[in-house]
Amino acid sequence: MGKEKKTESYDNGSYNYKMFKCFNRKFKINEVQPTDDVRDAFCQFSVVGVAGVAGGSGGGGGGDGDSSDGDGSSGVIGAEQFCSFLDDHQGETGTTVAEAQRLIDEVIRRRHHVTRTGLDLDDFFNFLFYDDLNPPITPHVHQDMTAPLSHYFIYTGHNSYLTGNQLSSDCSEVPVIKALQRGVRVIELDLWPNSTGTDINVLHGRTLTTPVPLIKCLKSIRDYAFSSSPYPVIITLEDHLTADLQAKVAEMATQIFGQMLYYPESESLAEFPSPTSLLHRIIISTKPPKEYLESRNPIVKKDNNNNNNASPSSEDETPGTEEIQTLESILLYQDCESKSDSDQEDEEVNEEQKPAYKRLITIHAGKPKGTVKEEMKVVVDKVRRLSLSEQELDRTCSSNSQDVVRFTQRNILRIYPKGTRFNSSNYKPLIGWTHGAQMIAFNMQGYGKSLWLMHGMFRANGGCGYVKKPSFLMKKGFHDEVFDPKKKVPVKETLKVKVYMGDGWRLDFSHTHFDSYSPPDFYTKMFIVGVPADNAKRKTRIIEDNWYPIWDEEFSFPLTVPELALLRIEVREYDMSEKDDFGGQTCLPVAELRPGIRSVPLYDKKGEKMKSVRLLMRFVFE
Repeated sequence: MGKEKKTESYDNGSYNYKMFKCFNRKFKINEVQPTDDVRDAFCQFSVVGVAGVAGGSGGGGGGDGDSSDGDGSSGVIGAEQFCSFLDDHQGETGTTVAEAQRLIDEVIRRRHHVTRTGLDLDDFFNFLFYDDLNPPITPHVHQDMTAPLSHYFIYTGHNSYLTGNQLSSDCSEVPVIKALQRGVRVIELDLWPNSTGTDINVLHGRTLTTPVPLIKCLKSIRDYAFSSSPYPVIITLEDHLTADLQAKVAEMATQIFGQMLYYPESESLAEFPSPTSLLHRIIISTKPPKEYLESRNPIVKKDNNNNNNASPSSEDETPGTEEIQTLESILLYQDCESKSDSDQEDEEVNEEQKPAYKRLITIHAGKPKGTVKEEMKVVVDKVRRLSLSEQELDRTCSSNSQDVVRFTQRNILRIYPKGTRFNSSNYKPLIGWTHGAQMIAFNMQGYGKSLWLMHGMFRANGGCGYVKKPSFLMKKGFHDEVFDPKKKVPVKETLKVKVYMGDGWRLDFSHTHFDSYSPPDFYTKMFIVGVPADNAKRKTRIIEDNWYPIWDEEFSFPLTVPELALLRIEVREYDMSEKDDFGGQTCLPVAELRPGIRSVPLYDKKGEKMKSVRLLMRFVFE
């Protein structure tokens, strides 16, 4: 498709497309009209002759025109009727007449700037298209937030300071700020000594990434931690520091965060606190210094060139294998070998600085030292965080899936991308969620379908960054049995999705963006992403040469585990000779979908909301 921006040609309700610089093709702009279902809903709840309501003007979804044509759609909907519509048709039980009137007033204010008491058909149609007034999912926090942290999926970033790829991009506080503004609740920082060994930098070790001072990142977290959510921010630290620099981190964190910083009085927790108890608090998760120092004494093989096989991050190593060493650990070992006794005594004295750092750790972390199965044994009076790579998770879930579920009922499991994802790509998150893993660490600076799924999952629960795990992941049977992700279960419910129409591309794109010689040919693809039995794909027909495509097609999706299913939607523009053009996407948690006719806003490839583009859809559960 031609992507070269052309001069706009809009004349008398039509678009002109110039071909070969000498021929004009004229396409009429069709006004958006309510579908039959919209008209039927209006007629069902409207009444004739409500006082103070004038005839409507303007078309739905951004078009202009009068849809009233004497077919029974010339009535109006007042506050009481609108309340009934929201309750009976949209499933919004508990809506008051006063709330319904406020919605009516807002629609009329946007469309007419006058005082009226009810909605005509066009007003009603426009209301359905306003995604802020008629969103597809519940827009506020509505889940129980008083359970321990281990009961929630938590919006988690990986190497949160990187601006691009894992090998050579800049490190900066800007990606940290963007992540927090999006609602991410877990920020990862890799800590390394600066060149003089007197201060702390944040960077991806043993790569060409340029460092950013730790103090910049901490101040940014302080300033933006609760810009989008009041629930706690967890800082996971991968620290490669000496004891004196660890003490400096403790001093920095205490001074910068002040009362925002939470840490427990006891050395270890028997149960994690709840998100509600940690409102507007920041907590730290890392390995305690004792474990850290033990890990700093590597078993060095005769061939010290083993460090050439190390992956770029200590978190990305294969845990539990002595053969894989970091360059930093080998140099440290050699340095310790060359120290005099007096030097080592000085270092032991500095160990007195450890408690200040250790005291600030709320969530004690670690990686498997032996087998993962052994590490996942649940300790009665102690909870912790365990980190596994995406490959380790796959292997563990294949052989010990119920052990993973059992571990995540009280403890926190963090999954991170494999070390070869140098381009900051991501992995499939559903396997982790299906097994109860709370922290699926993603590279937030990239884009792609996996990241769209992550965005979709955490649109749930008002976008607060914490989503309550389904109850079946937290239950134990009489014989300590837990949910088995491999076990096939019957269909629990069927989701019916009707795609009515789309709107907004004409406002957000040049008229030649999709095709240099004609209006676009849009179609919509829908995917269910969940447990393997529920995965499905559907596609509408292609609507040719139309900026306002009307599909009016319905699809059914039988679901065995709807609590973990995501509905991914993508609009494409058909291209006969090249790859179909991208027209927008979104991803919605099925468990959060609101029944009825809803406006579904679309997002660009990076997950930024488009200004005007949205779909009109209907969701029904059976």
